[in-house]
Amino acid sequence: MNNKNKLQFIKNSSSYIANINRALKNIKSEIVADFTRVENSDIVITTNKVATPLDLQKIKRYIKNVNSIEVNKIKAPRLPQSKLYLKILGISYLLKNSNTPISANVVEKLIKNNHIFNNIVITSRPRVIKVSPKSDMAIIFILPLFREQI
Repeated sequence: MNNKNKLQFIKNSSSYIANINRALKNIKSEIVADFTRVENSDIVITTNKVATPLDLQKIKRYIKNVNSIEVNKIKAPRLPQSKLYLKILGISYLLKNSNTPISANVVEKLIKNNHIFNNIVITSRPRVIKVSPKSDMAIIFILPLFREQI
């Protein structure tokens, strides 16, 4: 993929994600495409769950139909070999002095304002999960997590 095609793909990535999600919804898939990025000559599409072969086939078929992509340079889709994520334990599920559950937006703001997470890009929305129905604690997953090049 040449630089012009990369820029074109990045420029239109939000519409590509919307169309991929529409195609996945049409086959009654449970996955949702969250984020796209171009890495070297590869297109990386992050999903909320592990994709099935049918999901990968549908995504590949859509990508091949995009005009700005050189079809002969697309490699076979593959599942990630490993995931880099952050798991936060010991957070209160309810906001202080209220009965409102903590939201992904609140978690994002906390992470962005904390010096520990300088130069880190969050590529998907944090997932807030209540530990158990009787507990007031939450577990927060942030998938995937990339450190920016300095």
